[in-house]
Amino acid sequence: MPELVFFSGTMDCGKSTLALQIEHNRSARGLQGMIYSRNDRAGRGKLSSRLGLVTEAVEAADGMDFYAHVVGHLSSGGRVDYVIADEAQFLAPEQIDQLARVVDDLGLDVFAFGITTDFRSKLFPGSQRLVELADRIEVLQVEALCWCGARATHNARTVDGRMVVEGAQVVVGDVVGDAGEGAERQGEVGYEVLCRRHHRRRQTAATARAAALSPDVLPVDAPK
Repeated sequence: MPELVFFSGTMDCGKSTLALQIEHNRSARGLQGMIYSRNDRAGRGKLSSRLGLVTEAVEAADGMDFYAHVVGHLSSGGRVDYVIADEAQFLAPEQIDQLARVVDDLGLDVFAFGITTDFRSKLFPGSQRLVELADRIEVLQVEALCWCGARATHNARTVDGRMVVEGAQVVVGDVVGDAGEGAERQGEVGYEVLCRRHHRRRQTAATARAAALSPDVLPVDAPK
């Protein structure tokens, strides 16, 4: 039976890599998929992973009707055997309903990939709707790690290395170590995965490093 499957995890746990792997495996068997993405790091109309893999995709714009788009492609003589939707947390709840309709009315598997919560630990509306509607939810097993080495469970937004908990829910940036493309910012926006303890303490890798280097915490006597 066709399914709506939600593959979920924190940032940097390989969601897009898995989406590309599913696309490769199925296309190698002669199947043809419809691939959607939104706000991908490689630009509009792309699905890419941090490993450097990339493929063409349809940019999922605001207001796009996924069901109508797939039906239109089929009606014009195109072929669709499955659907992949990456960065699904950015989709509107009604768009998730449309993906569910693709499964139920067209009999196609839909594989959605996304993170569940934002930098404030609040559910994205698209992810919430996927949790409500998905036939199956798969938590990715490639564990992202906090800077302390513990399993990362929370996504954090940083501005110039410091964690912030206010602002628009969607600001495009990248994980620590890459330049962000954030909008409406006063500093450089990045994203980092943290364990719950350090997310609660708002302690990022940069602030932890700064604290470790502070003279106030070093057990060194001042020179006489």
